[in-house]
Amino acid sequence: MARRALITGITGQDGSYLAEHLISEGYEVWGLIRGQANPRVSKLPKDVHLVRGDLLDQGSLISAVEKVRPDEVYNLGAISFVPMSWEQAELTAEVTGMGVLRMLEAIRVCSSRGGEIRFYQASSSEMFGQVRETPQTEVTPFHPRSPYGVAKTYGHFLTQNYRESYGMYAVSGILFNHESPRRGAEFVTRKVSLGVARIKLGMASELRLGNLEARRDWGYAGDYVRAMHLMLQAPNPEDFVIGTGRTQSVRELVEAAFTAAGLDWERYVIADQALHRPAEVDLLCADPKKARMQLGWEPTVPFEELIAMMVESDLRLLSEGGDPQDSSWP
Repeated sequence: MARRALITGITGQDGSYLAEHLISEGYEVWGLIRGQANPRVSKLPKDVHLVRGDLLDQGSLISAVEKVRPDEVYNLGAISFVPMSWEQAELTAEVTGMGVLRMLEAIRVCSSRGGEIRFYQASSSEMFGQVRETPQTEVTPFHPRSPYGVAKTYGHFLTQNYRESYGMYAVSGILFNHESPRRGAEFVTRKVSLGVARIKLGMASELRLGNLEARRDWGYAGDYVRAMHLMLQAPNPEDFVIGTGRTQSVRELVEAAFTAAGLDWERYVIADQALHRPAEVDLLCADPKKARMQLGWEPTVPFEELIAMMVESDLRLLSEGGDPQDSSWP
């Protein structure tokens, strides 16, 4: 009988790639949706089943878990755009933080009625924030610098607590920045790839960005969802850092994107102080040694190839009259 997985946040970048990966592994995949019209639902694989539920509503999550009876739950749903978390701090706490509690409780209640349910929590490198050491490992202390990072830290520790308190198979993947053509237009990598495409096609003459010196560990989202799945196949529940172990600055990201389009970035990019975060995170770099050794996981798409992939995708999207606010799903 096929294993069954329930994914929250299935219409997002990670949820869509994870659904495709699990289907390729022979899973029966279910996605939790809130019920409102979402154009991305139509882009999911036809094999995906949908169930209604809301991370803000405990009862709906219990009902969804009871209906689906999953072997694995992947909690990817969140208010995930970091700058927005200052503007919507309370909603970020409720969805990104308390949503983890509600899902863990739903699993605990339903598991008590028979059958183990394995739980994956999407933790974030934003939990490290003002880093104490570089690179960051599974035991590096957290110092989050945004309401989003704080909410993710709460969810991370809660996952550990339920594992230790109730013996649940519950793990967190501390994922560093992972991108793709499906990334939302508000994120800096996609903002850059869309900006480059607009300039190349004569639709814009400049690109305004915030801190060009911030450094991140960027990888390909399709690689990272494989790590999520591998974590839930391990014999014992453990947390893992997932990243490439290499960093690039936003400046280097910009240079790679404009180079992919045959353009000189210095002619078009404007550094805008108004776009800086209230509390900046200057450097994030993963040490994925544990995942490499215990899970056999390795990233496969180099940084320059990833950025070129995103620029080429957005050039096609805009050339064909697509909505720039939509993610490009090749």
